[in-house]
Amino acid sequence: MRNPYEVLGVPRSASLADIKKKYRSLAKENHPDRKPGDKAASERFKEINAAYDIVGDEKKRARFDKGEIDADG
Repeated sequence: MRNPYEVLGVPRSASLADIKKKYRSLAKENHPDRKPGDKAASERFKEINAAYDIVGDEKKRARFDKGEIDADG
């Protein structure tokens, strides 16, 4: 997976509130229910969720930023 910050389109210095806001916007835009049959949107939705799983969690984000875990967790 690509860098989670790039996937979400936020800088490394973004606050958790900013990350959550951007995640919700992207997830809503790319949700499979909003774009039925669009495989690209479905894949993008999965990528967005995986990225948020890392940078949306303070502990995982800290480990990622230190290089202890990669973009795949």
